[in-house]
Amino acid sequence: MLLVGNGKLITRDSALPYVADGAVVLDGEAVLEVGACPDLKAKYPQAQFVDAKGGVIMPGLINAHTHIYSGLARGLSIDGFHPTNFFEVLDGQWWYIDRHLTLDGTRACAYATVLDCIRDGVTTIFDHHASFCQITGSLFAIKDVCQELGIRANLCYEVSERDGMDKCREAIQENADFARWCKEQDNDMIRAMFGGHALFTISDRTFEEMVKANDGMTGFHIHVAEGMNDVYDSLHNYGCRPVNRLLYNGVLGEKTMLGHCIHVSPAEMDIIRDTGTMAVNNPESNMGNAVGCAPVLQMYQRGILIGLGTDAYTHDMLESLKVLLPMQRHNLAQPNVGWQEATGMLFENNAKIAARYFKKPLGVLKPGAAADVIVMDYKPFTPFSAENVDGHMLFGMMGKNCRTTIINGKVVYQDREFVGIDEEEINAFCMEQSKKLWGELNHRAY
Repeated sequence: MLLVGNGKLITRDSALPYVADGAVVLDGEAVLEVGACPDLKAKYPQAQFVDAKGGVIMPGLINAHTHIYSGLARGLSIDGFHPTNFFEVLDGQWWYIDRHLTLDGTRACAYATVLDCIRDGVTTIFDHHASFCQITGSLFAIKDVCQELGIRANLCYEVSERDGMDKCREAIQENADFARWCKEQDNDMIRAMFGGHALFTISDRTFEEMVKANDGMTGFHIHVAEGMNDVYDSLHNYGCRPVNRLLYNGVLGEKTMLGHCIHVSPAEMDIIRDTGTMAVNNPESNMGNAVGCAPVLQMYQRGILIGLGTDAYTHDMLESLKVLLPMQRHNLAQPNVGWQEATGMLFENNAKIAARYFKKPLGVLKPGAAADVIVMDYKPFTPFSAENVDGHMLFGMMGKNCRTTIINGKVVYQDREFVGIDEEEINAFCMEQSKKLWGELNHRAY
């Protein structure tokens, strides 16, 4: 039993949202009780005490869309690569990288990503993987790393015809094999979706094969209208818009999540809402790729369950939140919109998205919820209360404030040191794999 106390407690539970000197008691994999620290210390004297040291105790953060396969790209410069549009970004960088990712490279990407997530207080990820160099076994390799390091993860593989039909069908099989394994294991730490890349790289015949292979086991996780490529391709080759294609192919539904949705029409938004399909926005990535600003506020107001991801541009969900709000305001030229929607996406909607896959409630600290807790090293110099918590999140706190991360009742990071994880050994392995990858990409030694 753990008792995390001596800090300002944010629960995200309307029944008891904030306790100035609060604590949370964890019994195994679930929250047992929340309340005032002195009361709980007296009630549970046998509990192991985790000292928040005056910081902020809060639920672990959830990243609704990331890409582990980009884990070794930090600092990478590809010789001769000067993209002028989104397709060139994909083909010249990300597809070029994943075409060289071996299983060991995939493992290294997973290690690098998960360690950074834990450091930033992220306890649950929804990942969308691609490694067309070695597809078979890649999701299982990532799963092994996630289990070793202790993070909660929902995984899928990116089906695409971009490297031919043999690779495409191998990707379909990897999704199906992993989804079947997850269904049989029924492990609340590892879940599966059925991945797909952008629609302009997937034909209707491939969608048919994906739906057949999935056989209702899980939902789909697909990039939709991130660039205009999807819109042009769907209109030119199929006579309809991208979301309509997904509807006609039987892909939409409450377990399906659509990434980006930048260039969706009002009618497409209605389809997403009426089918109960989820969406996820990735503001920094969208700005970096110069693909546009998603109609997040319109989707939110229409009743679409839209969450917040990073697309692996960062692993810091608070950084992503800080970009989301001004991006929406700048796009609409309105300085008084988006606050509720932005904070709601991260702190409410991501938890609702997770609830469609994981059994225990995530993103909240209340009895019965998952024992995912983080402690942020944040000592404000202005008043801090239940009324202005989100203001401190937006304008003060960062992921790097995280000092302690507890996932599923296990302390994996305490006082900025990993627990039971050999960080130096992992870093050495990642460095070896990154040098190998960079050497193959640029045809020279590193």
